[in-house]
Amino acid sequence: MPAVHWFRRDLRLADNPAFAAAVDEARAAGDEVVGLYVLDPTLWRSSGAPRLAYLAATLAALDRACGGRLVVRQGAATDVVPAVAREVGATAVHMTAATEPYGRRRDAAVAAALGEVPLLPTGSPYAVGPGLLTTRAGDPFQVFTPFRRAWLDHGWSAPAARPRDVPWAALPSDGTPRAPATDVALPEAGEEAALSRWADFLHDGLAGYADARDRPDLDGTSVMSIPLKWGEIHPRTLLADLAAVTARPRAGGPSGDDVARFRSELAWREFHADVLWHRPDARTRSLREVLPDDAWAHGAAADEAFDAWARGRTGYPLVDAGMRQLLATGWMHNRVRMVVASFLVKDLHLPWQRGAAHFLAHLLDGDVAQNQLNWQWVAGTGRDAAPYFRVFNPVTQGEKFDPAGDYVRRWVPELRHVTGAAVHRPWDLGLERPDDYPDRMVDHAREREQALADLQRGKATR
Repeated sequence: MPAVHWFRRDLRLADNPAFAAAVDEARAAGDEVVGLYVLDPTLWRSSGAPRLAYLAATLAALDRACGGRLVVRQGAATDVVPAVAREVGATAVHMTAATEPYGRRRDAAVAAALGEVPLLPTGSPYAVGPGLLTTRAGDPFQVFTPFRRAWLDHGWSAPAARPRDVPWAALPSDGTPRAPATDVALPEAGEEAALSRWADFLHDGLAGYADARDRPDLDGTSVMSIPLKWGEIHPRTLLADLAAVTARPRAGGPSGDDVARFRSELAWREFHADVLWHRPDARTRSLREVLPDDAWAHGAAADEAFDAWARGRTGYPLVDAGMRQLLATGWMHNRVRMVVASFLVKDLHLPWQRGAAHFLAHLLDGDVAQNQLNWQWVAGTGRDAAPYFRVFNPVTQGEKFDPAGDYVRRWVPELRHVTGAAVHRPWDLGLERPDDYPDRMVDHAREREQALADLQRGKATR
């Protein structure tokens, strides 16, 4: 009987233990493998055009890797997966385990619908599966640094080999979806593109990463968050290659600090997944309440402020550059993500959930655990030592991390005639100030004081 592998957040063939298990089962039975992707119309309708266009592209790439045999079926997973299993007489359905709240609920429902046919999870989208690491007392980790130590001590398995000569089954398919129109400049999608991009970064970009990663004006990051989100590459692959770099140092190559810093960023990703595993409500609820309810802005004025922030029309150049980069590319530099998030929560006094939803609607790497917990980190409501009184100054952050103003000039054309760091303070330009760039919508210093005062009121009421 054919084996079924249900692709979800593992849109690749290499380093995919669940897919390898399906191939092994098929070969043992002298049969074929069904590579299945379920296209849920409900999820398709709720996603933005850039994300859907990228999904369509990566599914097309996966179909090519499968020799044109990827089976795409439209419908709810609870209907489609059992139907395909019955159609081929499968004895099991293989998949990579889901770890986010929605995926866990969906898989439980699919397992029930399959009846006697087992749904077999192998591995997860992480090097160390969420929920596996605990403190000595057996509790979930609350702080990143001890989690990272435990994560490093635990270690991870080597990348799984890519099966060769896969006996793909030929089943009727609805075909890979047509990409919706979008103005976003999408990167190349698919496993092959992800591996190529990672190889280029290892050779040319990792050296100096520890310092360059904070500079949005430089090409100093890997942008691997996108293929990691879609499972076009697994963090095990990245970690194995980082270990190889450390074992074979070369002149002019990455330093130990560069490698450690990149590995630490992967650990943050796994920490957030672990937090969400233990606290599924963190998707929408603050893990810590830090402000009184009346501190948050509501009503028409709040909606207008949110709209200005979302369109990149706040009057603060670094904030506006980041928001426009998001709209144009479906991605934003991480340093700038922190600045724009802080501005929304602590300058405009809007709940982090509004900003998180906007990010998920537009980011190609929009991942529930990473997005929601990073927003909570900035808002001071999440895990780890990120207090609410940490308020990012959008001007000084720009002067420090975009010192020549190149990042701002790239994304804010109204300011392209302004030279040097003066671009971060357009209100000081006098007669050279552009007429088509908005005034500052708020005074940062005053709003910072308001945020801190609200924090004190919150402490007094707890």
